[in-house]
Amino acid sequence: METHMHRRTQPRGFTLIEILITLVVLGIVLMFVRGKIDLAKYAVDGGMQSVGMILQAAQRQAVARQHNIIVAFDVPNEALRVVDDSNNSGTADPGEHVRVNPLPDKVVFGLGSATVMSGIAGPISFTKTMGAYPCVIFHRDGSASEAGGVYITSLRAAAGTGYPGDTRLIQTARASARVSFWRSSPPNWVRSF
Repeated sequence: METHMHRRTQPRGFTLIEILITLVVLGIVLMFVRGKIDLAKYAVDGGMQSVGMILQAAQRQAVARQHNIIVAFDVPNEALRVVDDSNNSGTADPGEHVRVNPLPDKVVFGLGSATVMSGIAGPISFTKTMGAYPCVIFHRDGSASEAGGVYITSLRAAAGTGYPGDTRLIQTARASARVSFWRSSPPNWVRSF
């Protein structure tokens, strides 16, 4: 009776040449993919969601807390200021909580080179102000002080005449404070989400 002895073999490691070839191929693939991914549009979409969520949360807080919540648009600092206006004075008084929410990196308030959506002047169409900042006030009944909108865009679109597709509009209704999202798709605007 013959017995076959099986020799155990150790797993073979990769050679330096194989690793280098893999890295070169991966680098070439990434170079092609990188040209297809538009990071600025992803940043603006994230900014649109962020601004919309802040507005929606402010409306819910006004109903839950039964006093006004103010969202002021600090354009010079590219941020939203949310004021817990517990005495309904329309300003940030001492002792009232103020949260500052910056826009995502490389996203700014503005229309860029996109066309204005009918009825919404840019970059911020709300006419009420808190100090120097345009603002919208959410009331305890769930309504907003006025209908309006906020345009945001990428830095590259704000800097020149190109990239009109980078601009987004976050619109708020007055009676229901419902938030709508719009994306510039020249020559029109298309609802997002």
